[in-house]
Formats: sequence, C-alpha cells, structure tokens
Amino acid sequence: IYHIASFPHIFMLISLLFMIAFTAQFCQQGGWNILLQDLYLQRIQRKAMKHAKRHPLIFGTLILTITGLITRIIGFFYRIYLSRLFGEKGMGIYQLLSPALSLSFSLTAAGYQTAISKFVAANTAGRRSDDLKTLLTGASITLPLSLGVNAVLFLAAEPIGTFLLKEARTISMLRILSFSIPFAALHACINGYFYGKKKASVPALTQLLEQLARVGCVFLVTGADLSEGRTPSINAAVLGLTVGELLSMLIALICLYIHLYPDASVLSLQNICPSSAVYRDLLGMALPLTANRIVLNILQSIEAVSIPQKLLLYGYDTTTALSVYGVLTGMAMPMIFFPNALTGSVAVLLLPTISENHAKGDREAVWNDTLRTVKYCSLMGFLCLCGFLFLGDWMGTELFHSELAGHFIVTLGFICPFLYLDTTLSSILQGLGMAGRIFFSNVVCLLIRLLFVFFAIPVIGMQGYLWGILVSQLVLAGIYFFCLYRFFRQNTVF
Repeated sequence: IYHIASFPHIFMLISLLFMIAFTAQFCQQGGWNILLQDLYLQRIQRKAMKHAKRHPLIFGTLILTITGLITRIIGFFYRIYLSRLFGEKGMGIYQLLSPALSLSFSLTAAGYQTAISKFVAANTAGRRSDDLKTLLTGASITLPLSLGVNAVLFLAAEPIGTFLLKEARTISMLRILSFSIPFAALHACINGYFYGKKKASVPALTQLLEQLARVGCVFLVTGADLSEGRTPSINAAVLGLTVGELLSMLIALICLYIHLYPDASVLSLQNICPSSAVYRDLLGMALPLTANRIVLNILQSIEAVSIPQKLLLYGYDTTTALSVYGVLTGMAMPMIFFPNALTGSVAVLLLPTISENHAKGDREAVWNDTLRTVKYCSLMGFLCLCGFLFLGDWMGTELFHSELAGHFIVTLGFICPFLYLDTTLSSILQGLGMAGRIFFSNVVCLLIRLLFVFFAIPVIGMQGYLWGILVSQLVLAGIYFFCLYRFFRQNTVF
C-alpha cells in the first residue's frame, strides 16, 4: 500500500475524476461551446449531449460506475493495508462500529436523501415547485438531528461501548466517529438533490475525494507512528473516516454553489425560505423511510453484536471470536460487495428515473427499465459467482494472508446473483412508492439471519451464518419479484 497509495497515483486519480465529472457536467449544460470551435468536435458534442439527455440512466450509471470502481479499488487496497496493520482482531473491533454508524446515518440522513431525490425528480417530471427549497428544507431538518446524535455519541460513548458493543476499546473510536455525523448528513442531502437532477458527476466527485481523503489521512497518521517506532492505533481508521466526510461535505457545498451561481434568481429569499407545505410533503415521505431504516438498523445492530457472542458459545475465546468476525466483515464481505459498484450505481439512479416515469404514467418505460435491470444484473451475478468459486481461495490467501477469508469468499459467492439483483430491485420498488413492502421484505430477511445467528452459529459456527445469508437473500429476491409481478399485472403491462 505504501507503493500503491503514493502521491503521484493519488493525484492521477484525482485528475481522472475531475475529467470525468466536468466532462459530464459540461456535456449536459453545453459548457464546451466556448472551447470547441472545430465543426467536427461540435458534432461529437451534440451527439453526446443528445445521448446524455435521452439516456440519463445509462449516462449517469457510467459516471457513477467508473468512479465507484476507482473508489472500490482504492478501498480494496485500503482494507488490505488495515488488515495487515491491525490484524484480524483489530478489524473485528473496527467493524463493531458499523451498527452505530449505520444507525446514526439512518436517523439523520438516509430517509431525507431519498425523499429529496424523489421530490426533485418528480418536480422535473412536471410539478412546478422549487427544488432548492426542497433541499434546504431537508437540510434544516437533518442538521439539528445530526448535531444531536453527535452529542449523544460523544457523551454516551462509554456506556455504548461497554454495555451495547461489549468492547471497551470502541469508546474512543465512538467519540471520534461522532463528529462525522453532521458532515455526512449535509453531504447526503446535497447528493440527494443532484441525484434527483440526474447530475451524477457531483456525487461521483465527492465519493472519490472522500475515499482519497480517508486513505490519505490514515496513511499519513499510521506512517508517522511507524516511522517513530510507535504501534499505530485503530483510532486512525476512524479519524480517516471523519476527515473524509468533512472533505466530501465541503466539495459538495462548492459544487452546489457553482451549480446555482449562473441563475441568481434561484437564491432569492422566496426560494430559500422553506414553507410549511414543503415540510409536510418532505416529512410525509422521509419519516416512514427513516422509521423503516431505524428498525432495520436496530435488527442489524443486534445481529452484529450477537455474532461474536454466539461464537463464544460455539467454543471460541474472545480473541478468536473477534478475529473470525473481522475476517468475515472486514475482508470477505468487502470482496463480495466489490462488484456492487455497478449495481449500486444503477440503483441510485433508478430511483429518480422510475419515479419520473411512474409520475408520468409511462408504465412501458418502467417495465423496460426493470427488464434490462434484471437481465444484466443476473448475468453479472452469475459471472461473479463463477469468479469467486474459482478464485476465492486464492484471494483470501494471497491478498489478505488468511485461508479463512478465502473459505468465506467461496461460500458467499453463491449469494452474488441474488445480492446484486436485490440492490436494484429495491430501488425500483422505492421509485414505485412501495416503501412499506421493502420494509416488510427486509425485516423478514433480517429475522431469518437472526434465527441462524442465534440457533445455527452455536452449533456449526460461522458456517451457519453464511447459510443464513444465502437463505435470506433467496427469500428477499422472491418477495421483490412477487411485488413487481403484481404491480405490472395490475397495470396490464403484460
């Protein structure tokens, strides 16, 4: 990682992303007209703009996918660096923070980002309301919430780490993590605005710069410790996460200002001041989404905290239990989710696209997007399944220096066709207004996993949890397909 994450490579990646982001932005806004005087180049420009406007889902997915792949590659080597620096046990302790982070994000940002994206997309579909007012309304709600969560996490870090996470070494990590919550909340609102406007270049830019800042911060801090003969602390990884969120929020604010600056009338007092109607509409969608996410995150937190405890019942000591948990969540799972850069990009952009077509009553467009999504995600899932089956052991041994990681990767490879499908199908159902059914489906999925955690892990170890993941993903895919079948059946698409 010292050679891979060198400064020339980092600057090269930053330059590449700037090129992608600004090319996309200019193609959509016609910004190249000043620069392109050659008639042939102007013809290429018009053709690119035409395709970008006709196929915003494909165009935006391409931007997010390229950026996502670069980010995942950086994160992939970052995980290897952390695993070799802090070991399996250190990774297990670090992963214990996931419940606190995901629950905080769900409470303060996740539902509002989705609501802002959906309302902004619906506005461009024909409703004459103010997109900026929607964004500011969401931000005025999420910022106080996030500051409150920041205070709670910082002040209550000791009881949370000791009694809930059952690991005293997470106390200082929770206090550092708490400061990332307000940055992440505001960043999520701005991303939701740009997703709704189908300008994927801005979230792509902030995503990559966040990852670069995170890796760079950890690299510098741990490198300084090693050079002075000190043992690096896992707290450095949490500090990197907070610094990354801060930088991505600042970049998102700058991009928002650049986006709004050409039209000064948008910044009038009437547009800036949120109205009660906007609050009512936004909260009407965001609160159920937030409640759903909180319930799901509570179940996921119970799952995450219970796995090491149930491994103790299987016969492991505390160190071995944390090590096995760290191998699964810090090594094997990131590898399985690595190809999700593509399906995740599709899912993010499917929501506003499906919402817009659904608002127009264009059922045929919704059907075509769904059909293409299922076809290509299934193909990608099958190819990844084959890759992980044949190369999983090699990945664990050569990349992570862990045979156990290779075993987990091979077993988890079977969930790939369903995992990648579920990611995109959930976004389609969200765009069709089926948030309640998504919530029910995910609760069923988590309850199945919890059954395997409580009853299978004490008997057959971590293998029982892996089988629980596979069964839950099968059930989730079946429920999603049934919901879509009923929707298209009722709307006489076929």
